[in-house]
Amino acid sequence: MQFKIQLYTQKQRESSAQQEYALQLQKRECSLTEQEALLFKHEAALAKIRGVEEEVHTKFGVIKEQHEAEVKQLTEALREITEENRRLKSSFDSLKEVNDSLRKQLSDVTDLNKKLEGQARKVQARLENLQRKHEFSMVRKSNDLCQVMKQSKPVKQEKVMATSKTATLPLNSQVYEFLTCLMDWITDQDLSKIKTQEEREDSHKPMVTWSSKKPYTEEKCMKLLPIAAEQLQWMPYVNPKLHMPVIKFIYWSIRQLDTDIQQHATMRSTMRRLGEDIFKGIVSKGNPDSSSEQSTGCKSKSAAFFKSSCMPLRFLSTLIVLKTVTQVDYLAQAFDSLRIDLKTDEGKALFLEYQCVPVVLSHLKVSSRGLLSSALDGLLEMTMESGSLQPFLEACSNESFFRTCSVLLRSSKLDIPVLEKLCVILQKLSRIKSNKKMFELFALHQMLQELRRTINPDCTFLCINLNSILLNLELLKSSSLASSLSTSH
Repeated sequence: MQFKIQLYTQKQRESSAQQEYALQLQKRECSLTEQEALLFKHEAALAKIRGVEEEVHTKFGVIKEQHEAEVKQLTEALREITEENRRLKSSFDSLKEVNDSLRKQLSDVTDLNKKLEGQARKVQARLENLQRKHEFSMVRKSNDLCQVMKQSKPVKQEKVMATSKTATLPLNSQVYEFLTCLMDWITDQDLSKIKTQEEREDSHKPMVTWSSKKPYTEEKCMKLLPIAAEQLQWMPYVNPKLHMPVIKFIYWSIRQLDTDIQQHATMRSTMRRLGEDIFKGIVSKGNPDSSSEQSTGCKSKSAAFFKSSCMPLRFLSTLIVLKTVTQVDYLAQAFDSLRIDLKTDEGKALFLEYQCVPVVLSHLKVSSRGLLSSALDGLLEMTMESGSLQPFLEACSNESFFRTCSVLLRSSKLDIPVLEKLCVILQKLSRIKSNKKMFELFALHQMLQELRRTINPDCTFLCINLNSILLNLELLKSSSLASSLSTSH
């Protein structure tokens, strides 16, 4: 019995051990099944990867072939470009050699041209001297002939002289009166009608007539000015009332030529002689119609132009000096005389009548610093409150004036007093609303803003004018103006 029990116990143990082993086997079988499924997945993934790899290798081969083809094509293109660059370099070197030779030829021709111009000027001066000498010899010969005639027929000559004193001298004065009337007529009807560039652009139809007429007028002025310059020598023997038409005719003739004077070498000596004669005046001894012996006993006569006591004559003479003379000391005296005359209402009226803004404008240059302040002084006198202020501002409201101001403001060499004078004039011009486009056209508003930003606050007068200009141009508010004024004070 006990043996059976042991046997049963043993069998139970074996049965439980077999069950445990069966469970282990079942777990192991499940694990192997899972591993087998995972292995199948890995094999499928590897197969896909192999397919993708083969496809990548195929595409890479195609791309490599395309790249090699492109590299070959670019290499050929680079070789062609290199050859073309070599050809261009060779052509450039040859052109450079030709250019150097042409430049050398140009410099030689320029030197030769300068040499010939110097010779031409010398020849022209020599010709003028010979002409004067010839005229003087002709006058002397005529005087000698008259003297011989007087010695041969003294009685008859006295009768002729008695009649000639009553006949020739009045006739000569009448001729001068007639000529001065013609000069006045030509000056008023033609020469004084000078159009500005803006007027020419605004009126296209009259411009055709004006442009066709201008070369003819310039040609006649160039012919008449040397004759007028010679006639100045006779002015001491002419009625002083007739001086004004002659000087006016000379002034408007010069204004007709204006900038073309510098282009005509033949006119430079005439202009210089005109300016010097008008500045110094004419002093002559004796009557030019009398003999040399009689002339030595006569009193000297003179004709003053620049230093005349008659303001219209002095004013016109001053303008001619400003247009023709280059000596700084003469110009300084002329600007001083102009400034004094402009303190009167008559001087301001003459300034407008003779359209003097372009004359003064030609001297507003940074290069002529000595005359710049004097030129601005004349314009400042015109900005004083008077009946001439508005017409003067309208005469300055053009592109040439604003262009000149723009060039001046771009310079860093201007002194504070010059800036103050220029800003006073611009402040007056900024009151005219139509001038705003002029300020913007030449970027004056930007330069004035920059000047206001960088200027020393101690320059109170300049700061006030700058603020006023910007306020008139609507670039500055009144509140900011008040704050800036308070800080400056």
